[in-house]
Amino acid sequence: VYRPMMQLSGILFSLLGWVLSCLTTYLPQWKNLNLELNELEIWTMGLWQACVVQEEGGMQCKDFDSFLALPPELRISRILMVFSNGSGLLGLLLSGFGLDCLKTGERQEEQKKRLLLFGGMLFWISGITAVVPVSWVAHSTVQEFWDENIPDIVPRWDFGEALFVGWLAGFCLVLGGSLLNCIICSTEVHPSSVHYAVAEQQDQCQHL
Repeated sequence: VYRPMMQLSGILFSLLGWVLSCLTTYLPQWKNLNLELNELEIWTMGLWQACVVQEEGGMQCKDFDSFLALPPELRISRILMVFSNGSGLLGLLLSGFGLDCLKTGERQEEQKKRLLLFGGMLFWISGITAVVPVSWVAHSTVQEFWDENIPDIVPRWDFGEALFVGWLAGFCLVLGGSLLNCIICSTEVHPSSVHYAVAEQQDQCQHL
């Protein structure tokens, strides 16, 4: 019971992290900007578009015209987040075929262990590549916020909700991959192997 429960927990954490990673990629709230002159408007910036949230008019968004015109942290973050989503999806597929509860390939235990191992490693990679761009954007936002060369009159960008979702996604992916890889190291004694060992010991005693 222990192994299937741990495997199921790892898959569920990884699935949650992958969904949050995909959500982080497309959320436009990576950066928020509050204008003191007009407090009814909140500007947000994501990897794909910039939006303005108005209290009466809802949200209006505009896609970025050029990938090369983006700041370096947003360009690299877009690439890393897409890579994180792809590796997380591949990890789900591989580890799903390696679960003990799956009847397919019951006699190929070594191959199922390899699938779980590769799936867990892909979850680690997916989690790390999700945390790195989120942390990079957060670091650049902090540097710009406390930059003394920028006049105080100029509005400053602040952390958006997508950054916290991205950190949670990376944590869930790394935790799910760790659970899958740790369960591989645990040993499980099968009844058939115990019966074979007892029978072999009885034969040896009879010969003596």
